[in-house]
Amino acid sequence: MYYVGFEDHKDYEVSKKQTTGFGGMISFRVDSMETVNKILSNLKLIIFAESLGGVESLITHPVSRTHTEISEEKRNALGITNTLLRLSVGIEDADDIIADIEQAME
Repeated sequence: MYYVGFEDHKDYEVSKKQTTGFGGMISFRVDSMETVNKILSNLKLIIFAESLGGVESLITHPVSRTHTEISEEKRNALGITNTLLRLSVGIEDADDIIADIEQAME
């Protein structure tokens, strides 16, 4: 999982100095494209979106949405692999968001 609010993130100290808090953007990898498709197909609360910029929880798959014009070689060099998902955590109850992700992965 990639989140600048974790103390072990490489940019944690810089972000801590430059901001008053950490945002709600989390990136994470799953084990396969099958899992990517399973999650995106089964989410009920979290919305699959092209862009992450609302008050509701949104998820995107950069390889199939925002980075389609970039070569696979360059995407991989940037860490944007086929199994990377980005989640923008919205204002819903945290337990509801977690439950949605859990049920989507089952």
